[in-house]
Amino acid sequence: MTSQTQEVIQQSSQPAPHAALPAQGVPQLPPQTILCPPDGDSDDYEETDTSYASVHPVNPLGREMSLQVPLQAKGRYSSLCSDDELLDDDDDPSVWEEPGLSSLQGSIFLPNTGRLASAPKEDSSQLSAVIKMGWLDKNPPQGALYYQRRWVKLDVDYLRYFDNDKQVYSKGIISTASITNVTSVGELKFEVITNNRTFIFKAESDVERKEWVTVLQDSTRGRQRRSTLNPGSPLTLEFKGYLELKGLRSKLYTVVTLDKVFLYKNMEDYRIGVGITSIEMNVGNVKVTDRRSFDLTTPYRIFSFIAESEQLKDQWVDTMRDAIGEALSNREVADRIWAEPSNSFCADCGTPKPEWAAINLCMVICKRCAGEHRGLGPNISKVRSLKMDRKVWTEELIQVFLLLGNNRVNSFWAANVPPSEALSSLSCSDDRRRFITNKYRHGKYRKYHPLYGNQRELNNALCINVQCSDVLETLSLIFCGADVNCSTGMASCPTPLSLADTHAQPLQAVLLSHNLNTDLPRSEVDGGMEEVHFPAPTCVYHNGFLFKTGSMARAITERKAREEFSRRWCTLNDCIFSYYESDKNSNPNGALRASEIVCLAVDVPEKHGYEHTFELYSESDRLYLFGTDDPNSHKEWIKSIAKSFIPAKAEPLLRLGFERIGRLKCKDGLNLQTSKVGWFALVGSTLHAYLKDSQEEEIHLRKLNELSIQQDNGVLVLVERGRTLYIEGERKLDFAGWCAAIQSAAGSGGDTLSQQQLTDTDIPVVVHSCVDYITQCGLTSEGIYRKSGVNSRVAALCERFRQDARSLRLKEGEHQVDDVSNTLKRFFRELEEGLFTSEDGGTWLTTTAIQDESMKISQYQKLLNKLPRVNRATLRALINHLYCVQRFSELNQMNLHNLAIVFGPTLFQTDGKDYTAGRAIEDLIQYYTLIFEVDEQQLKKQLEEITVIIQVREKLNTKFPSTEPGGHFICTVYLEEKKDTAEQHVKIPASMTSAELTCEILDRRNIPVKDKEYWNCWEVIDKEEMERPLHYRERVLPILHSFGTDSHLLIKKHIAMEAMIIYLASKVDPSKHGMMKFREERSILGLGLSSGSFHDRYFILNSSSLRMYKEVRSNRPERDWPVKNLRVYLGIKKKVRPPTCWGLTVVYESKKQDKAERQQWYLCCETQPEMREWYATFLSIQNDGDVWPQEGIQPSRVSRALPDSRHGNVSLIPLRGSENEMRNSVAAFSQDQLAGRCSASSGDLATLQ
Repeated sequence: MTSQTQEVIQQSSQPAPHAALPAQGVPQLPPQTILCPPDGDSDDYEETDTSYASVHPVNPLGREMSLQVPLQAKGRYSSLCSDDELLDDDDDPSVWEEPGLSSLQGSIFLPNTGRLASAPKEDSSQLSAVIKMGWLDKNPPQGALYYQRRWVKLDVDYLRYFDNDKQVYSKGIISTASITNVTSVGELKFEVITNNRTFIFKAESDVERKEWVTVLQDSTRGRQRRSTLNPGSPLTLEFKGYLELKGLRSKLYTVVTLDKVFLYKNMEDYRIGVGITSIEMNVGNVKVTDRRSFDLTTPYRIFSFIAESEQLKDQWVDTMRDAIGEALSNREVADRIWAEPSNSFCADCGTPKPEWAAINLCMVICKRCAGEHRGLGPNISKVRSLKMDRKVWTEELIQVFLLLGNNRVNSFWAANVPPSEALSSLSCSDDRRRFITNKYRHGKYRKYHPLYGNQRELNNALCINVQCSDVLETLSLIFCGADVNCSTGMASCPTPLSLADTHAQPLQAVLLSHNLNTDLPRSEVDGGMEEVHFPAPTCVYHNGFLFKTGSMARAITERKAREEFSRRWCTLNDCIFSYYESDKNSNPNGALRASEIVCLAVDVPEKHGYEHTFELYSESDRLYLFGTDDPNSHKEWIKSIAKSFIPAKAEPLLRLGFERIGRLKCKDGLNLQTSKVGWFALVGSTLHAYLKDSQEEEIHLRKLNELSIQQDNGVLVLVERGRTLYIEGERKLDFAGWCAAIQSAAGSGGDTLSQQQLTDTDIPVVVHSCVDYITQCGLTSEGIYRKSGVNSRVAALCERFRQDARSLRLKEGEHQVDDVSNTLKRFFRELEEGLFTSEDGGTWLTTTAIQDESMKISQYQKLLNKLPRVNRATLRALINHLYCVQRFSELNQMNLHNLAIVFGPTLFQTDGKDYTAGRAIEDLIQYYTLIFEVDEQQLKKQLEEITVIIQVREKLNTKFPSTEPGGHFICTVYLEEKKDTAEQHVKIPASMTSAELTCEILDRRNIPVKDKEYWNCWEVIDKEEMERPLHYRERVLPILHSFGTDSHLLIKKHIAMEAMIIYLASKVDPSKHGMMKFREERSILGLGLSSGSFHDRYFILNSSSLRMYKEVRSNRPERDWPVKNLRVYLGIKKKVRPPTCWGLTVVYESKKQDKAERQQWYLCCETQPEMREWYATFLSIQNDGDVWPQEGIQPSRVSRALPDSRHGNVSLIPLRGSENEMRNSVAAFSQDQLAGRCSASSGDLATLQ
């Protein structure tokens, strides 16, 4: 790389000859961080950890984005060039090399803060506040007589001109800092004069010219003095040099400055501040296309660059990706933290503007020190970004950092630092690691508390201090040995954290909560504390050879071959697991303390190259894989390692044949305020747990009601009957392993009944779901269980149930009744061992020959009790269902005999020729109440409920015309409030309106509609704390399709409707305008976190759009939304902290380039009448003035009789074999003496045939 072709910004405090430094120089950045393996362990760093943003910046955008925007070439001119700039192909080296310039020289004409303004994260390329804009004629500097019409914009940093007002990227930019004078010349003309060039513009009128001259003079006055910066400042420039832009025959001088890229014709133009255009990187994406080529893609254009070498290409790509990360980061938290002066410099090395923090230590640190803090592990230092980890930065945590500041905290942590050991911003990585380890892991430099060494007194002092506001004293007590989880001796406030909460000390509470599991500094001074939360296990000794791969910072997704393992001598001694090059070496390659091991996972045999392998997960979020071919050695190592880190209280877990064992933090339904440490072992589909101060618990994963992962929060949610357990992920690696293992164990584990996902009554979820669906939707379907479904759909359903039956919800319209019924039959037919078990299946069949009815029933009961628990519960549920089906045989044509024909061969897994199986099923259905000892009253209630379901379906008709897409379904609607006694189940056709649904519910409850009563159907969204009255003509079904799990429909009176109607009747102008407080729901870095606060804005609502202005006098709206695309809700969730209680939540939905776009924001009014007026105006405009029917809501609206669409009689479809074989089977069955018990049997069979 030569100075002629590339300039890389060097760290120097010397100013350029032409640049006057500001009053306070910008500190230098330290040298490039070098990653060194801790303790010289080469094994542990064979694979590089790329998970930390502090070392490798992450591109938040997809790097494979390819948005092609065609550009038209016009000869040798470029749309990126100034009007007078023809880019020539000049190979003269003198053009590239500027005499007398060193690599330190740069442009003095950068924005006046030394940093480009942080742009809001919106899809716009020019987001600086525009001072003035308009059309001007521009004269090229070559002296041509003609003028070219240009759209000109002026902001605080640049004067830009464009071909038209639609263009995003300018044809030229002039730094306001480079403008020396602005004067009027000639007729309607004015000159913009820089040190080297004069630009002539012509206005349309003298008034317009005066305005431009005045505003330019005001904007440029004093800019040169304010803008001068150290060109080598690392906070100003990151990379610069020449790049070739594809399509041009010349190269452009390109400068990357934090979150922008600037293009200049050459280096001289860069120095004087006259360029071509700038590119905002918050909408950019960088993609490598060739050996020396890469694309910078924006929504408006693709810039295809060619670097001079592959090495330079890599540097350019990395720098631009860093710029994208900078553009997408959020500075709000950083700026607030830096408001405390001492927080503006790293607490460890003094580097300015540190962007990271150790939130439990209350220190603000730089990027390089943050990397070393991460090496300590989260049990010592919890490192978070000021810019990217917005979720963690609560208001209370920010106040702690502002209250303490680096200086006050260092008065404790760095009270005794020898000058020879102190760090500077230039310190190397080894020095940083040594200093930070001594400072925080060993507490070498801390100021010892007077009570140090006296555990009881420290605990008492902590309990007393958390009740006042002295946070620094609390920090000193904690890190001198006070137990954050000690007992206070009070039942109402058992811990210091609860004491702080009770005494309204939120800053104390947040400091305690971040140090609940922090390891105390292990000082070399005598008298350290011995108390630990879990007693240390007895020492375990074991040694032998194992095969090891390099440690990893990510999960293992591929099979590791034998060649990837290295033979190591391993020892477990004094709770330290060490591995050596050989049994002859005295120095280990690496070591793990038992206290650092958080999880041990046992792999299935032959998962990797060695037959038996296991995985160890450490506190520092690294994974170690070991293997052996000896099963006995494998078992001994697992037993020994597990015993070394599992506490004595949880030792019973060691007796289990676990697949995974370790430590996790969790919360349960009884206490969601604080997390507690638990020890877990996964054995098959059962999760065994020892939580703090509790006995062993068992969680049957296949019987969970719900299993979900909250990715944003890193929480695994296990919902079982009567309890919810939240398992938290402290470390990404072992938490991901636990999640995968638990999800796999909670799924169906095989083809036997006991291996299925079960309900809390031990019934397979697949059986429960199918039976429930057919009860709701299929009891009136003629030939149910005899009609065949579509084989491909049945196979797909079976597969989905097999993968995760719990997550599949059967829905009418989406799933067909016959497909579901055939899925249930196929499930029983393919069961391994069968429902009746292979051992006793024959006994069930021989029981059919017993003539005495009481003896037969008694024998069936004995066989029933002999079945396994899951088989017994499943048989009871299935026979109960079949009993209900045959009770409605006049509708579905499936009487006792027909059901027996179908389910006999299915459940006993026979070929259909032996009708003993059919007779057994017939006996079970016929004597159901006696064999299963059923409560007659409970059965009667069940049949009455089914009758109500059938009546509802008949009233609303069970089938709608096939032209209706999406069909219809039954939903729950509540009357006046959401409670069980107020719920109604209603069939919702595709054409049903809000008014019709309202009348349906009122009719059912016999509630008359009185005059001036405005009954309405409301859409209520509990999570967002908002509701919306549906317009009386609005269709209900689309609303139901868009429902989330936290939404419901509610019928209640619209109290404000009369006042709204009166207000609208009195309005002459249908539009409305006024001030409201506005807040937008934004997402930071895709984390789903809302940002911003409420601001006063002026709104105008007319018949076509809602426009928002910064203030009343503004001419251009900040935002403009089509009013027809807005959905307005009453209410605002408390989480966003609205300034008043009278608010609206507005949802904007549209499609851009076939992609759905959804925005949400909040509007707050000062009074309730004001909010009502805005809402009434929205409602009136969106519905063309038709807010409420003139005749009111009439109950007659709900009448909707449709023609009967029942099927005719359906022929039987053979279950197995040919149709002739099945006909013979039916005839043989009808002649059986048991079949003669029902006089209608032959007639029913004839009807079905």
